Amino acid sequence: MPEVATPAPRPRSGRTAHGRRRVRSALALAALELFAAQGFEATTVDQIADAAGVGRRTFFRYFRSKEDVVFPGHDERLAEVVELLDGADPHADPLAVLGRTAEHVLEMYLAEPEVSLKRFELTRAVPSLRDKEIASIDRYQRVFARYLRARFAGEPGGDLRAAVLAAAVVAAHNHVLRQWLKSGGELDARRRLHEAVQQLTTTLPGRPAAEQPAAAGEETVVVGVVRTSAPADAVRKKIEETLRELR
Repeated sequence: MPEVATPAPRPRSGRTAHGRRRVRSALALAALELFAAQGFEATTVDQIADAAGVGRRTFFRYFRSKEDVVFPGHDERLAEVVELLDGADPHADPLAVLGRTAEHVLEMYLAEPEVSLKRFELTRAVPSLRDKEIASIDRYQRVFARYLRARFAGEPGGDLRAAVLAAAVVAAHNHVLRQWLKSGGELDARRRLHEAVQQLTTTLPGRPAAEQPAAAGEETVVVGVVRTSAPADAVRKKIEETLRELR
């Protein structure tokens, strides 16, 4: 009697990159739904794992705590941003590079709208999670600033310029993201962020001062005052006001 070929076992979902993302998203969505239904403090890790259809051990392979499940894949996303900046054209306009990178970060949120929208509601209700979200935003800004410091190395005022530009791009991204979240995911966030970055590119050119075109005998001084949480329009308005005062 011929032997019947035994089908190869199917790999568990957590053994592939796609599978890991799917399990992580399932855990995050289950957790956020439970947090919304019964409160953050009242929800346990066991309840989250059970709702996602996995075991407790699987939960801890992906997250260290229930606080971490609110921000799934953050470290992975930050690593992607670092990789993008490290591989960017060294001759490209630094601000344009940051703009494209900010658009990439936005796509990460748009790719998981359910998780992003539920997290938005939760972080507004739980101060400790809001603090954690602010800390995660700060990590992106530091990565952006580090890239710019390397591009402006050796220039007078390069460190300050790097900090201002990084803060401006992050502020633009955060403003558009918040508007998208408040709209329930209906806003055309991609277009809005592209427009915001274009405004910043016009107002805050990223090329070194030595490369900027200037009229003969004319001295140009640019002073930027930026708060990380400020909307892009507010950033632009403040800089324009400063420029008018210098004329």
